[in-house]
Amino acid sequence: MLRLQNIQTYYGNIQALKDVTIDIAEGEIVTLIGANGAGKSTTLMSISGITPPRKGEIVFKGSHIHQLKPEAIVRLGICQVPEGRRIFPGMTIVENLELGAFLRNDKAGIKSDLDMVFDLFPILAQRRSQLGGTLSGGEQQMLAISRALMSRPRLLLLDEPSLGLAPLIIKQIFEIIKKINKVNGTTIFLVEQNANQALKLADRGYVMENGRITLVDQAAALLENDEVKKAYLGL
Repeated sequence: MLRLQNIQTYYGNIQALKDVTIDIAEGEIVTLIGANGAGKSTTLMSISGITPPRKGEIVFKGSHIHQLKPEAIVRLGICQVPEGRRIFPGMTIVENLELGAFLRNDKAGIKSDLDMVFDLFPILAQRRSQLGGTLSGGEQQMLAISRALMSRPRLLLLDEPSLGLAPLIIKQIFEIIKKINKVNGTTIFLVEQNANQALKLADRGYVMENGRITLVDQAAALLENDEVKKAYLGL
């Protein structure tokens, strides 16, 4: 479904990604783990067109997307849930969700998807008129995921969805991510510092160090890998 081939991305003269190659098949959950500053978020930004790569290719369902604008990439079916949620705090839950569907004009479909996200996150349904900025961190993360789903993505990019959340909320968020994949059929690329949770959820995983992919394997195998255990699982 998605292929990154020898991606090189820079911030000014600083090279953040060094010949990164990643493959994601339709229907998979693939996770990218690594230390803070390894280049994980930059990988998602490169896919989304926010920080376009200088070299290499990104191909989504047969189409080259590495030179497209972010809104064109969203139209193709890729949507990112950014690190730190970045909801619109002065807007209500419903208004945030409606902005997620900004590129759509199918009113019946939008209403149906509103019902769908409210089924996924009943707490949002109960507070639909509440301002986003008054929600807890966990509720804001639920809203950020729901806003992305309103674009009907075929590929959902998740950047550190567990960041700053309590363990019970993290468990709930990860259960919903699994449901989005299994029930909705949405392919998911998950960037996460919580390597243990991410690898338990994912089908396959990549390990990134200093802008390079250093390991790739089935997620279950990475959980048992001695290097991964020592570096990322605290074992």
